Amino acid sequence: MKARWMLSALPAALMLAGAGPVPQAPDFGPQLERFTYPWPVQTMEVDIVGAPAQMAFMDIAPQRPNGRTVVLLHGKNFCGATWGSAARVLADAGYRVIVPDQIGFCKSSKPRNAQYSFEMLATFTKRLLESRGVTRATIVGHSMGGMLAMRYAILYPNSVEKLVLVNPLGLKDRSEEGLPYTDVDTLWAGERKTSYASLKAYQLENYYHGVWKPSYDRWVWMQAGMYQGAGRDTVGLAQAKASEMIKTQPVAHELYRIKPSTTLIVGTLDKTAFGRAQVPVNLRKSMEAIPVVAPRAVKQMPNATLVMLEGLGHSPQVEDPARFEKALLAVLGARSR
Repeated sequence: MKARWMLSALPAALMLAGAGPVPQAPDFGPQLERFTYPWPVQTMEVDIVGAPAQMAFMDIAPQRPNGRTVVLLHGKNFCGATWGSAARVLADAGYRVIVPDQIGFCKSSKPRNAQYSFEMLATFTKRLLESRGVTRATIVGHSMGGMLAMRYAILYPNSVEKLVLVNPLGLKDRSEEGLPYTDVDTLWAGERKTSYASLKAYQLENYYHGVWKPSYDRWVWMQAGMYQGAGRDTVGLAQAKASEMIKTQPVAHELYRIKPSTTLIVGTLDKTAFGRAQVPVNLRKSMEAIPVVAPRAVKQMPNATLVMLEGLGHSPQVEDPARFEKALLAVLGARSR
């Protein structure tokens, strides 16, 4: 409740783009201890480099079950809570919905000694589902979560009923566009500069095509609030390692290995091209954003289709929940209630 009060207490004028000085982000804790999620959060214990860690998740039971499960995987600058509206609609349609926070993100542990890989995250996600009695599910991944979803489908094809990728990263190897390797220490130094203002500026330009809505602020405050207080370095290191993981582990060369039925849902106005800020200035304009890459990527997948959402950006589930949820339910073959 404290987290909700802190957000709602911010003056409305300050929640708008360009509305003057922005107050310091609230300290939500490195594991979002003081940020409220829409459903109860549980944890699964895992061991990482000999130390215990906790993987947080929500498990939402429908009132009228249809016997199917959907797993929602968040992106790098997002959390399980960001899926709140979509999860509610899916549960209303009869789906059991499981929403994990990956190790290194949000309400999950951020072990300093962890060496991040999509294989590790996929393995923990599989273990989580098995611990909840789920052997087969529809996997929905957004942004970085789309990369994870693709890796999950490659590793565990028989466990995937359908695969849905929402503006996924990893469809192109950005090294081929001139993205150089940046070591974790350098990335970590950059993460220490993270603030509400820097997060909002990045999202405004890349995610929301220059148009800001007050409803987006909650998610920027959520992200910025992890960097406040004593946990700042811990969160920054985890994010730096995640950035290295995204850069060095693209799925672009393995798209042919994605066997399950796959749908890409892509906002046409998404300007995201991962790593653009690290690319030499003369190459930045030539980097292809996700809507340009997606049509080619779909053709490389054995059983994939593309749904383009005109006029939406990188996060259609945030920008226009109703329109996104209608598209998602259509992909799943379900009707909203």
